[in-house]
Amino acid sequence: MFGSLGRIKHPFARSAAAAATIGSAIALASSLVIGAANTKTPSAYRAAVYSVLVGTGFGALFGLVSASRESRQQPQWSGAPSAQVTDSISWQDWRNFVVIRKVKESEEITSFYLQPEDGKEIPNFQPGQFLTIKLEIPGQAKAVIRTYSLSDYAEPCEYYRLSIKRELMPEGLDVPAGLASNFMHDRVQVGSVIAAKPPSGKFVLNVNQPLPVVLISNGVGITPMISMAKAASHQNRERAVWFVHGARNGQSHAFQDEVMQLVQRSPNLMVHYVYSRPIEDDIGRYHSTGYVDTDLIQRLVEREAEYFLCGSPPFMQSLREGLQLAGVPESRIFFEVFTKGNVGVIEKTPADSTAENAEIVFAKSGKTATWTPNGGSILEFAEANDLDPPYSCRQGICGTCMCKLREGEVEYQQPPIADIDPGSVLICISKPKTAIVLDL
Repeated sequence: MFGSLGRIKHPFARSAAAAATIGSAIALASSLVIGAANTKTPSAYRAAVYSVLVGTGFGALFGLVSASRESRQQPQWSGAPSAQVTDSISWQDWRNFVVIRKVKESEEITSFYLQPEDGKEIPNFQPGQFLTIKLEIPGQAKAVIRTYSLSDYAEPCEYYRLSIKRELMPEGLDVPAGLASNFMHDRVQVGSVIAAKPPSGKFVLNVNQPLPVVLISNGVGITPMISMAKAASHQNRERAVWFVHGARNGQSHAFQDEVMQLVQRSPNLMVHYVYSRPIEDDIGRYHSTGYVDTDLIQRLVEREAEYFLCGSPPFMQSLREGLQLAGVPESRIFFEVFTKGNVGVIEKTPADSTAENAEIVFAKSGKTATWTPNGGSILEFAEANDLDPPYSCRQGICGTCMCKLREGEVEYQQPPIADIDPGSVLICISKPKTAIVLDL
């Protein structure tokens, strides 16, 4: 009976059905009792009537309570996503996230666990993607935007983790310390709210690929590699994965225990740690000394594979060149860098393809200015004209500077990496080819 009631959605219909069912059952039972006792006294009939009325009332109340409880516990029907899921999927621009946990991973790297302030679901991401965040830093005229790799992977996705290295002032150089990274380490605490855009990026691992994969990193470049290794262990446990990481010593080596725990659950995950300056406490926690180079990779991996590189630009440039000399096709070498540095992918536009002078109309700002070849990229030219368009990487990777192009054409100084919406351009790596009108 109760299972049948659960299929009645209208609460009053469910209440009536429960009342009729229980009342009928009591009436039938009372008739049987009176017949068996062979009594026809008025008190017996009154008792039977009262029992039916009480039972009917109890049934009606039970139906209402059951309806209320069922509506709280019953999941939404499949066939169309709930409003909550729809909202999370359609998340487009900035969305506020709350720092729910802050963990120091090494002497330089700290992790920040983020959950949406609105309490709704968040979409999962492809292993290797990054998150673009916006920081309101005191003393800064505008918000500071940065991109950081997502350093964890789980299904379902209940939080995003960013693991950020504190960037100190370089020795012997008149260069300021990292503004955003130091703010995150020193000022952002549990409960802080940070705006973020959806996960993005093309430096991703296809977990279904059967070819072995070699994840090579140094320093904070380990962050997307953890995401890739975890995704592979979740979704394709048969795939061979090498995890090769270089660090100065154990004090600067983040996530060592986390990766080794993953190894225990993943029989096809092989790890090799290289320390350049190990200390006494590091004994037994690394596999070789020196630096990660092509010779080491060739000794570890003796078959065809895909190679993913992340770390400092010189580190990746050296490995990329070494792997190519060793006969690895360029199509099997993937890398990502967020700092300026030549990693062999910049393809300049021919000098005669860009306009000598071009009028740029910044439609939203109501400004018009004439660009010349000395004006740099459109982003640089906009900044020189007192505009503050959003940006982060300045290399066509993150897509933060994407802007609607209303009229005209542009030329890219190097191939864009970020996904670009139709009718839009990345102004950080483009110059005008003709007169243009920007939605800026």
